[in-house]
Amino acid sequence: MSSAIAQTQSNEERSRALPSHLVICQVIAMSLWSKASMRTVLKNLVDGLSEAWVRMGKYWRIPCKSSITEARQRVGAGVMSRLFHLVVKPLATIETPGAFLEGLRVMAVDGTVFDVPDTQSNARVFGYPGTRPGTRAAFPKVRLVLLIETGTHLIVDALMCPYRIGERVRVKKLLRSVTEGMLLMWDRGLHSYTMVQATLTPKCNYLGRVPKNVKFSVEKVLEDGSYLSWIAPDGKSKKKGCTKIMVRVIEYTIDTDDQPQIYRLITNLTDISLFPALLLATEYHQRWEVESTIDELKVHLLGRKTLIRSLNPREVVQEVYGWLLGHWAVRSLMCQVAQTTHISPKRLSFTGTLNIVRRAVPKFQRLQTEEFPFFSPGL
Repeated sequence: MSSAIAQTQSNEERSRALPSHLVICQVIAMSLWSKASMRTVLKNLVDGLSEAWVRMGKYWRIPCKSSITEARQRVGAGVMSRLFHLVVKPLATIETPGAFLEGLRVMAVDGTVFDVPDTQSNARVFGYPGTRPGTRAAFPKVRLVLLIETGTHLIVDALMCPYRIGERVRVKKLLRSVTEGMLLMWDRGLHSYTMVQATLTPKCNYLGRVPKNVKFSVEKVLEDGSYLSWIAPDGKSKKKGCTKIMVRVIEYTIDTDDQPQIYRLITNLTDISLFPALLLATEYHQRWEVESTIDELKVHLLGRKTLIRSLNPREVVQEVYGWLLGHWAVRSLMCQVAQTTHISPKRLSFTGTLNIVRRAVPKFQRLQTEEFPFFSPGL
């Protein structure tokens, strides 16, 4: 946190009742106690410490709502964004059940939208979704795209933008965080030549679903029933000198109550002995872990009718990154616990862990440093 404050020059110039590090903690805690008022969140955050202060004869009055708002405005959004990118990273190990496929770390990308308070400034920056002529949506919306580690539900990168900017545009920027040794999955709405090309640039492998209207010619049929084909560049990419890319196409059918549903996947994994079609088709459905992660964010972590409470765009950005850091705090704790017990983090209850964290905050504040489970005198 200190590094993020220093790098963004968010430290206070004089002694304040709400120093920058406390404001940052409160912005994160706003997602842990999402239905509480700002003052109540702050009370919960320092509950254990206040008891110790009273015993020492020190008294700290909880600042009023306007003072908290002014402190948030002083700290700004940049420090939250910087802290997020300094902290988040994949945590699964090769022993984490379901986190790797034949040595490849399984990742997925997707996006979601959410409402923000209907103020002029929020509407001007984020915009409304389209509606029938003569009508207007009730709330401005923000688009959020996420890169997650499917085996742990950890969000390892995220970007937010106005509603008018599409997912396909913003998701490509998340590819800054993919590396060699990963397998990236995406849904059919994100399929494009540029997506394939951008994923291959850092030598990341991919497994993506293809829309019905995209056609592939069969170049060579492989023993497992999949086949090799080509994906051609779009007009803009062709002008830049891009050429067609070989892909492996996997087609399969899933029986549903209504009618069989045909899935088509493309991948650059052409070794059928290591990655047979059935294995990849089965693994692809791990992409739905993104939906579970979004549900954790929007339903279990916040659970508000309007998820974001900030009235100005700058504080909206600040609050969203606090929201993401709150999810990271809970999920990373679940990952650590799962590793000690050698089970999948997905087997643990997110809601249960969230309730434990809420109860544990004041209890840890009452402990002496040497009583912490992770305390080491040499640190």
